[in-house]
Amino acid sequence: MQYELRTQVIEPSRKTFDHLVARYGDRPASRYEEGTIDLQAKENFHYRPLWDPSKEIYDESFSVFRLTDPYSFTDPRQYYYAPYVTSRAAMSDAFGATLDYLESRNLLVRLPDEWRTVLAELVIPLRHYESGAQLVSTQAARFGFGATVTQCAAYAAFDRIGNAQLISRAGIALDGGTAVLLGQAKESWMRSEALQPMRRLVEETIVEPDWGVGLVTLDVVDQVLYHVLFTHLDDLALTGGAPAYSLVAQHLTGWLEDQRRWVDALYKAWAADPDHGEENSRLLAQTAEKALSAANDAVTPIAAVADGLVTGAAAVAAVDEASDRIRAALAPATA
Repeated sequence: MQYELRTQVIEPSRKTFDHLVARYGDRPASRYEEGTIDLQAKENFHYRPLWDPSKEIYDESFSVFRLTDPYSFTDPRQYYYAPYVTSRAAMSDAFGATLDYLESRNLLVRLPDEWRTVLAELVIPLRHYESGAQLVSTQAARFGFGATVTQCAAYAAFDRIGNAQLISRAGIALDGGTAVLLGQAKESWMRSEALQPMRRLVEETIVEPDWGVGLVTLDVVDQVLYHVLFTHLDDLALTGGAPAYSLVAQHLTGWLEDQRRWVDALYKAWAADPDHGEENSRLLAQTAEKALSAANDAVTPIAAVADGLVTGAAAVAAVDEASDRIRAALAPATA
């Protein structure tokens, strides 16, 4: 008896969920869409929060930034749990490989004194900056409205803990495998005169009640701080005998590029909103300008220390350079 194998195509009874058909039409949906779109709870709440009875537990008015349709914003990276975890595992492995290389060649220990001081006294204490940024991102994840934005904010919060760990690992390697330097970095964060404006700004942003304002403020500070320490000084380290500094910095600049993809997309969605776009643009310009002033005040003392340590660093000038670039980038979104 002979059997013939035949391919049988079974058509699915439906291509996706009804709420996605209503929004996008009868087509197969991506996993990102199925796991994200229209998941925001909007009704059947049992009680209002006791700490703010004027609002629902999930309420659009937790921020002055509004979207007529929260799902007019989507993550350009299309991250849901699986691709996010895969991406961040690869980032962690890449930094681990970099650290192994640095340790095997004793490149961190052999850093020139001025660059070792920059890393020890300015960069390693920023593990506490990242910890504060994690709380700001968590605030946005809790009080934001629409699963596309809260999902991005939640992933950003996890990223911030990863950044803090990355910086901590660099500090341990710099210290020859001990955690003594991390304790000193905490003391610097708490007491160093150059770091107190930044610490104050982080703490004020943590307690900002409007999650959108907090998110914009953090983004502006990120751009100024990362530009000065991890882009501007990175270029100088490459030609100044400190390639180990550059190898650490590249991972943080790479992360910020990825982070800014969804933040920029959110700004554009706010500005393009048919009902709230004009007001969103005005508020975005106002919030960004205020944040820029605060960021300059916080980053300039850090940059001044770098200028005093590294000949020709011009880090203070890089603060103004970053500010000008941010204003220019925001101009189209706020026009």
